[in-house]
Amino acid sequence: MSPTMSALRAGWSSGLIELRQSLTNAGDLLNHFLWPVLMLLVTYFVRDVSFGDTGFDLGTLVLPSILGMNSAMAMITMSQLLTMEREDGTLLRAKATPNGVAGYLTGKIVFVTLGLIVDLAIFLIPGLLIVPGLSIGSADAWLTLLWVLALGLIATLPIGAVLGSAFTSTRSQGLIMMPMMAMIASSGIFYPVSSLPDWVQVIAQIFPVYWLGLGMRSALLPDSAVAVEIGESWRHLETVAVLGAWAVLGLAIAPFVLRRMARRESGSTVAERREKALQRVG
Repeated sequence: MSPTMSALRAGWSSGLIELRQSLTNAGDLLNHFLWPVLMLLVTYFVRDVSFGDTGFDLGTLVLPSILGMNSAMAMITMSQLLTMEREDGTLLRAKATPNGVAGYLTGKIVFVTLGLIVDLAIFLIPGLLIVPGLSIGSADAWLTLLWVLALGLIATLPIGAVLGSAFTSTRSQGLIMMPMMAMIASSGIFYPVSSLPDWVQVIAQIFPVYWLGLGMRSALLPDSAVAVEIGESWRHLETVAVLGAWAVLGLAIAPFVLRRMARRESGSTVAERREKALQRVG
């Protein structure tokens, strides 16, 4: 077996182990349930709110949008993990073994992806019971959901890795959340973007969150719901084009940034970060 394949295999095993640990640890298990439950409450309270004169309830439109938003949030999870494990020396230990960084990153991708699928299931399964009017009876709906999710992860996880490489402290990760919240607010997740000002619609269509939400809506909503979308179209080709562009950008930048970050990691830099952290605690 080649060194690269050995690293990928080790990364796969590592990701599965991390997932199993997170699902058997009380604190991590709470994190898996907290956000989906909060989103379920939001969906429940808007399930009977009508959107204009379209005949659709807001809850029906919101549920698939939240799936898209949660998929995009995997980018933040990836960023936080890299920053945290860079700070505590985990990445340095991986660097010290042959092909260790490749195995480490594979493990993170596996862990984040499978953890996301668990979180989506926690939200979606009860959500299907709460919200009426979803189109879930055909194989095409689930195939569309799968390809949108897969392409969305390819588009967002490399960007998350780049962001994780840019921050040297978990405290600085908070800088990501405000732009992310603004992106979500303008992407039609909790209210159709077609009802927002034109300039907001233009900005929303630049980023992956909008397209992930649109793709999920195209999978789970009936065809008549397209009337509330921009151009009254699900725009699958545009979804592939924009998410594909983000994927190409991320995959082009991430290897360079990650190699540069790994080269700069040393025992002295890890010790320096720990000393700064202890000073803040003190």
